[in-house]
Amino acid sequence: MSTMESLIGLVNRIQRACTMLGDYGGGDNAFSSLWEALPTVAVVGGQSSGKSSVLESIVGRDFLPRGSGIVTRRPLVLQLHKTGDGSKEYAEFLHLPRRKFTDFSLVRQEIQDETDRMTGKTKQISPVPIHLSIYSPNVVNLTLIDLPGLTKVAIDGQPESIVQDIEMMVRSYVEKPNSIILAISPANQDIATSDAIKLAREVDPTGERTFGVLTKLDLMDKGTDALDVLEGRSYRLQQPWVGIVNRSQADINKNIDMIVARRKEREYFATSPDYAHLASKMGSEYLAKLLSKHLESVIRAQIPSITSMINKSIDELESEMDHLGRPIGVDAGAQLYTILELCRAFDKIFKEHLDGGRPGGDRVYGVFDNQLPAAFRKLPLDRHLSLHNVRKIVSEADGYQPHLIAPEQGYRRLIEGSLKYFKGPAEATVDAVHFVLKELVRKSISETQTRASIFIQELRRFPTLQAEIAAASNEALERFREESRKTVLRLVDMESSYLTVEFFRKLPQEVERLGNPGERSGTPGERGGNPGERGGNPGERGRGGNLAERSVSTAAPNVDRYSEGHFRRIGSNVSSYVGMVSDTLKNTIPKAVVYCQVREAKMSLLNFFYAQLGKKEGKQLGLMLDEDPALMERRQQCAKRLELYKAARDEIDSVSWAR
Repeated sequence: MSTMESLIGLVNRIQRACTMLGDYGGGDNAFSSLWEALPTVAVVGGQSSGKSSVLESIVGRDFLPRGSGIVTRRPLVLQLHKTGDGSKEYAEFLHLPRRKFTDFSLVRQEIQDETDRMTGKTKQISPVPIHLSIYSPNVVNLTLIDLPGLTKVAIDGQPESIVQDIEMMVRSYVEKPNSIILAISPANQDIATSDAIKLAREVDPTGERTFGVLTKLDLMDKGTDALDVLEGRSYRLQQPWVGIVNRSQADINKNIDMIVARRKEREYFATSPDYAHLASKMGSEYLAKLLSKHLESVIRAQIPSITSMINKSIDELESEMDHLGRPIGVDAGAQLYTILELCRAFDKIFKEHLDGGRPGGDRVYGVFDNQLPAAFRKLPLDRHLSLHNVRKIVSEADGYQPHLIAPEQGYRRLIEGSLKYFKGPAEATVDAVHFVLKELVRKSISETQTRASIFIQELRRFPTLQAEIAAASNEALERFREESRKTVLRLVDMESSYLTVEFFRKLPQEVERLGNPGERSGTPGERGGNPGERGGNPGERGRGGNLAERSVSTAAPNVDRYSEGHFRRIGSNVSSYVGMVSDTLKNTIPKAVVYCQVREAKMSLLNFFYAQLGKKEGKQLGLMLDEDPALMERRQQCAKRLELYKAARDEIDSVSWAR
């Protein structure tokens, strides 16, 4: 494969990929256009300038639609591939990849039909190109883009904006810095009025990218010639002017073979008294070779910048695809896998919050270490164990028969009444931990702090799934809270239902050993003592010096069992016992809360959700993975454009290796 063939073939393949993936230039500024970065030869001319005849002469085949008005209504990307001598000519369309056309009249008809499929039977135009590849031993490797002919007036059936629409389309091709302009003008008209030259001068004022073509030299008035133009005196270009002699309308009507027409063209220039000295640089065959060589040199020069642009675009698109998230499969299995993967990732982040890998789990310990003890200290036990309330409860417990030895029923009522106050802090602890867990669920869903939580960006793509995960998590936390609430209340009830007998059995022994404390005055409430504030070992407090003051009335026979001192000792004994229970509950309530709420949240937060998920059908799973349509469209566009750039990079690499 020659260098020229490989480079032009490279651009041909990339152009085909561009069209298949929706990149054909135009006004889409959302992505860099690879199409616009590729060197092209844009064929520009006014209506009836002989543009179609020039292309057919270059190809050597009669294959373009003809007629009055605007015939070319879509860009035609014409890719010529030179084959070996004696090989059969055929044509292929990109939209009909498995069909070879050997009858070129059918090629003409397919161009017309494909145009109508896009624009309808109206006279509208479309920027979407038609790709036609022709394989022949009679062509050179070349790619040309045939554009709609420039016009000045809209005819019947055309919108008033058609003149501006065509000019804007043509301008979008020729103003690209990599575009080679093939400006076609008829020789029998003043070059100053040429639509093609006028537009070329605007976009390429230096003439560096413009090749001038003069058609219809044989139709000029006798005694006139176009030497001033062809030799660059009338309008100078940095590229040469080339004269062309097209087939006459009579030749077309007679279906004169294009190979014969080429021979006649050569004979015309060779025998013309005006142009014989330029014959070697005139004609459609020379034009094709000239364009092919120039296009190859432009491609060679632009390959490094095209490669750089492709690599940069790939990096940008891959980064955006990472941000947008992966596309979701359409089958139920792929959708279920995606949902489970997101759920597991969410669960992992939630556990990291609890275990200390992320902030927030320490707030649970703060509830146990600060809020629970503070709530115990605020309990109204001083009021409950005041002298007045102790006397009232003990007396009511005795009924019509005062107690004989120790007011056991009074003790039990006082203790039970005191322990009921602990239910409030116990339930408040459950609620506080529940609030912390709910907040951690919210943070786990919404945070995007680190690259490790990229999945969260994906979770945000699916608001329905996000809401369902949050709802399922909160429902589970509610179940755990209810179980935890029941458990901590049972702990308090257990302390009320069975008192520690050993504590009270020691009281008479201590009184006998330490003597009568009858002189001491003041109830626990009056002394400012609150069992919830006490520290140390309750057993040690029961055996200390003050314990003698809490003895039952029978321990000292000279004490009146109905005196104030008697009720003070009862209140003090109850206060000491409640303090011991308080210390126990400070340890057991956190254990119960962690076991019922925190541990369960770590182990089975989404278990019920998983069970329900397994019962859903494909359509229901699809609804959970609903996305913003604009986001889906953007991802699809990025994926298509990324596929294009990677294919182009591979094509360039393959040519580089071949060379």
